[in-house]
Amino acid sequence: MHHLPTIAIVGRPNVGKSTLFNRLIGKRYAITSEIAGTTRDKVSMWWNCNGYEVLLIDTGGLENEIKGHIEKMTITQATAAIEDADLAIFLVDISQNLTIDDLKAAEILRRSKKNVILVANKCDNQKLEANIYNLYELGFGEPIPISAIHDNGITLLSETIEKKLKKLKFKKPETSVRKNDVIANICILGKPNAGKSSLVNALVKKNKHIVSDVPGTTRDTLNTEVEHDGKKYNLIDTAGIRRRGKIEQGIEKFSIIRIENAIDKADIVFLIIDGAEHISKQDCHIAELALEKNKGFVLIINKIDLLKERQKEENHLIAQLRFKFDFVPWAPVLFISAKTKENVPEIFNIAEKIMIERIKRIPTAELNNFFQRVTFKHLPSSRHMRKPKYLYSTQVDVAPPTFTLFFRNVENLHFSYPRYLENELRKKYEFTGTSIRIKFKNSARVKLS
Repeated sequence: MHHLPTIAIVGRPNVGKSTLFNRLIGKRYAITSEIAGTTRDKVSMWWNCNGYEVLLIDTGGLENEIKGHIEKMTITQATAAIEDADLAIFLVDISQNLTIDDLKAAEILRRSKKNVILVANKCDNQKLEANIYNLYELGFGEPIPISAIHDNGITLLSETIEKKLKKLKFKKPETSVRKNDVIANICILGKPNAGKSSLVNALVKKNKHIVSDVPGTTRDTLNTEVEHDGKKYNLIDTAGIRRRGKIEQGIEKFSIIRIENAIDKADIVFLIIDGAEHISKQDCHIAELALEKNKGFVLIINKIDLLKERQKEENHLIAQLRFKFDFVPWAPVLFISAKTKENVPEIFNIAEKIMIERIKRIPTAELNNFFQRVTFKHLPSSRHMRKPKYLYSTQVDVAPPTFTLFFRNVENLHFSYPRYLENELRKKYEFTGTSIRIKFKNSARVKLS
């Protein structure tokens, strides 16, 4: 039994599993849509259920008829979630008659021999509640009537879960027992079908996420903790980002919002580029999303197993990268194959080094001496009569490293001068793989202390 309980929400497609998941955790995390089959991968989040710390899992819909590879993998993921769970919430849509998919889901749950709570969703009026008696034939006892979208019956459901967990001998922790010891939150970005989910599966050494040749298979942002050399990392797999003009309203639009939130949460962004294709403007646009948030940044060239003339094509790709990504010359480049796992473990080593760079601090006296030298070597120029003059500087923050430089007549600095100062700072102190911020402020006199 797990030290902390795991609960899986299961049922056929479009019964409201993701809506209930979002209702319980108190925020819109899983993507919801009226389109059946919106959720494909398992989506998980920690939830406090009346004092119990619970790992809550939203699953894809269980269906009797398997239509294709993605649907087959969705059912495999959902079934695996049931096997890993201590308790299952079996969600049924009370507004419709029981379907063969409901009966299939019930059969899978019975075979699993897990503890099950039967929940009747969409009980929005008394007429529908009369249908609740039809659910007894599923064999899981009395169903709990709720409306996930209107927040009806959620308190009763939470109390029922609490009683079940108590019966299963789980105890409420006096303080949080979940350790926040993750070395880095790594967000994996890229165009559709670049190999993001394949990379996550290679890193965790199991098929955690659905992989398909169909672009756009992943829709939610998916968090997966993995341990490497005794250190924990949180991998955030995201949906593929298409060009703005290609993004459709609905599910894909919500996916983009989730991606932006994932970048906010991340420490480092890994941009996955398909090495078998040309580097595109869209790859550069995705990079800009990460850099706007001042994150760590790494360029990953995937599918090197498809390169015919390996060394020649790698050299050509590096030349392309340095030309098209000239705005991030400090970004490490790594060639990998998620399929064969070549160079995949190196990702953890790069992430650890970048996290060290992101929290690097430079003593104030040393920093001032450095900027005195570089500004004297190349004096700030200006067409104005009042020339800018460097006065003093300080490092005000880390993650990302942030510096404030005070100048006299700072408003007259040439636009290219900040880039010069950043380049000199990186030559001296590296800051490999991470954004840095340099702020400029006006000061009339030198600070004496």
